[in-house]
Amino acid sequence: MKKLFTILCLVTGFSSAASAADIAFLNLLTANQFKLLSEDMGSALSYKPVAPAAPLGGLVGFGFDIGVEASSTDISKSSAALATASGTTSPVSTLTVPKLHVVLGLPFGVDVGAFVASVPTTNIKLTGAELKIATKGGVATPSVALRGTMTKMTGVDQLAFDTKSVDLSISKGFAIFTPYAGIGQVWVTSKANVTGLGGVALDESFTQTKYFAGANLNFGISNFALEADSTGGTSSYSVKFGLRW
Repeated sequence: MKKLFTILCLVTGFSSAASAADIAFLNLLTANQFKLLSEDMGSALSYKPVAPAAPLGGLVGFGFDIGVEASSTDISKSSAALATASGTTSPVSTLTVPKLHVVLGLPFGVDVGAFVASVPTTNIKLTGAELKIATKGGVATPSVALRGTMTKMTGVDQLAFDTKSVDLSISKGFAIFTPYAGIGQVWVTSKANVTGLGGVALDESFTQTKYFAGANLNFGISNFALEADSTGGTSSYSVKFGLRW
């Protein structure tokens, strides 16, 4: 509930007490600290659908999902490493990423989407994109979707960081309420252009298994969605407000 409260405060215009700073001192990290930080950043900065499996468009029609979104990720295992890399003495245990998220539903069950994000009090900027192919489902049958995504971080001069992922999800609508769940795989690439303590290379490439579940509520065209995510064993919680039709 604390993580959800943090997200809701951010979306409604209130800031949390986090005191992160620009990532500019990766040269002060050991190889293990960089590995832990990369793993938590993979969990925090990889794509979060925050939407059911059902496609937005119909057989020939179009649909839209436009919303303000935020995700909060537990980064406690790398909080000390982030504090060192940011030159701060006040470690944070969660990383909250606010986003502007847009998805266009095309005919034949195809959705394309993108988001832009900027993490407050840091130099982290993030963009992401998705391509989803889904079945519509029916009265007695669920919708099923296959999604491919990518995210890319910018703004941190010392670090090149990106993720790619594939997931399979299922959802079933009940009036205005649509629960959903999915599983996927995330590929993370994290490479610093500086060396760490002792001159060690800071270069990590790895995969993380992803599980997620959520619920979508539609009130006419107004939309509210909540999602819980575990990527690489690290938990994230997301919320989205917007318009969906």
